[in-house]
Amino acid sequence: MIPPLAELLAALTRLPGIGRRSAERIAFFLVAKPEEAKRLSEALTGLPRIGRCPRCGSFSAEGLCPICRDPGRDPTTICVVARPWEVEHLERTGEYRGLYHVLGGLISPSSHVGPEDLHMAQLAERVKNEGTREVILALEPKLEGDLTAMHILRLLKPLGVQVSQIAHGVPVGRDLESADELTLGRALKGRTTL
Repeated sequence: MIPPLAELLAALTRLPGIGRRSAERIAFFLVAKPEEAKRLSEALTGLPRIGRCPRCGSFSAEGLCPICRDPGRDPTTICVVARPWEVEHLERTGEYRGLYHVLGGLISPSSHVGPEDLHMAQLAERVKNEGTREVILALEPKLEGDLTAMHILRLLKPLGVQVSQIAHGVPVGRDLESADELTLGRALKGRTTL
């Protein structure tokens, strides 16, 4: 195999969910369609411009993310997620018009991730300083998500804010990214107070 193609296959197989056969299909498609390869290359060169929103921790290309800058959002509600890409999954439901807070992961004793490793102190500061009335927990329904939710509940209850959790329409043990928009939308609508 020629070196550039071998390098492309090696790079593609390092991506999550891409095995050898999928990598080959993508690589051969890009070789056959150089205009698509050029578009992909240009899109990839823009990735270093993407950073984190200083307010919510989601992805942003310039300072505050578009959601934090949007004056039409409900500033009294914060939806807490573990990872930045989960914001986009929830946004596609069209059911939520508040703000977000990205923790940067979940509490996981087996992976040596504790509350101090996540953006929980920043969440508490936002609740204190931004007039938040409700915090919605949209965390994965598994042990790590439950541990994280319990810690957040203990952290926020003394602040007098309502803490709710999305309904468990998302299958237990699955990631938010694997749920479709309808399931996530129903889960947001059916959230329960903790």
